[in-house]
Amino acid sequence: MNYSEALAWLYSLQRFGIKLGLEKIRRLIAELNLGPGSARASRAVSGAPPETCAALRVIHVAGTNGKGSVCAMIDSICRAQGYRTALFTSPHLVTFRERIRVNGEMISERAVASGLTSIRNLIADWNPYPTFFEITTALALKYFSEAATRPKNFERQLLPESGPLPSPSPLPSVRGERSKVRGKSKPSAEIEIIILETGLGGRLDATNAVQSNVSVITPIALDHQKWLGDSLEKIAAEKAGIIKPKVPVVSAPQKKEVEIVLRQRATECGSAIEFVTAPYEQHRISLPGAHQKLNAALAIAALRREKIDIDDSAIERGLAKVDWPARFQKWDERTIIDGAHNPAAAHVLAQTWREVFGGQRATLVLAILSDKDFQEICEGLAPISDSVLLPKIRSERAAAPEELAQVLSTITPSLPYSITPSVAEALELARAKPNPILLTGSLHFAGEALAYLRGEPAAFEECAQ
Repeated sequence: MNYSEALAWLYSLQRFGIKLGLEKIRRLIAELNLGPGSARASRAVSGAPPETCAALRVIHVAGTNGKGSVCAMIDSICRAQGYRTALFTSPHLVTFRERIRVNGEMISERAVASGLTSIRNLIADWNPYPTFFEITTALALKYFSEAATRPKNFERQLLPESGPLPSPSPLPSVRGERSKVRGKSKPSAEIEIIILETGLGGRLDATNAVQSNVSVITPIALDHQKWLGDSLEKIAAEKAGIIKPKVPVVSAPQKKEVEIVLRQRATECGSAIEFVTAPYEQHRISLPGAHQKLNAALAIAALRREKIDIDDSAIERGLAKVDWPARFQKWDERTIIDGAHNPAAAHVLAQTWREVFGGQRATLVLAILSDKDFQEICEGLAPISDSVLLPKIRSERAAAPEELAQVLSTITPSLPYSITPSVAEALELARAKPNPILLTGSLHFAGEALAYLRGEPAAFEECAQ
């Protein structure tokens, strides 16, 4: 398969929905030979104890909000120090390739096509069939395993002479051709740190088949109740499932009922747990908002807990350069893009808006997915809004603009709104108003908006998961 065919095959698996569990991903890991005796990075995915993977560290991040930002910060700080990193996150904004990165570079179209072709052939007769996210996780682990000892410019050497395809270009570390882990020199071609973001929950998430060296838990709130439970305690229990025996845990401040669940799980596992309560204030963070200072403190605590050699200069440079779009992203002088997609995130977004814009209200361009809590999201955003534009977006999971209009009319009858047939028309109307513009409600919507603003609407690879 070429890249387009491979992606079409992978996306077609979304029709089977979300099925949490570890049996199929463990089988994929075994049958892809991502176990002992294969490439160095696969020691972790074989389930080997942390002490046998001392040269390779795996940082596993779960939570409701802030997971991606914390992962991006850890990755940026480590690369600033000279480590070679692997990063797996979801969902993507514009292109699927954003989900899988080595040393900051997205996986190439060629590697996606090749990896998915191999996996498709491997699982052709499986019953039950792996899910979209299980296969995406397996693709990432396969790529990291192969990239662990891949020579520099490996992808470039395979490119046809007729023209280059987008491909990773592993960069020399800032320390030169060699970097250090605990004082030992390592060739820069080797992956040293893997950062994994859970997809949904934790206990039965596909990423939980990987043995971690430290577990990180960001703030937990109500979201995905259909799969994780209808209370904070139930959701916390699922997120706490990433805590493994004797593996240290760092957590953001949590509500009392959540903290009790996390402490209980850590005690059962014999794992030390630290709650990080003080925001990081020493240096500038490229991502705006007071909440990002707590995310930074959590990222640094995770690195310290695993005794990864990071100096203050790398922290300063890493946080100043961290690039994580759609997190209060300033597109231009009056346009902000944010992927807030649940009530807790909407309230944090409103707080950040006030930090930046004071009492100035927004022209809100809003699109929310149908399985989210419209009422509370709208209640969080209405107080900072002067008017609302409700575009029809490409996501098949999107709530109808008419539904959102009805909710807004109930919450704040005086707040004017308009329904538009597209993101393009919504932005045109928003720009005609004097207020600053806020596009939000979903990471899927943020991705579509970013593709449009970049002048490449066709580049948007819409995905439901």
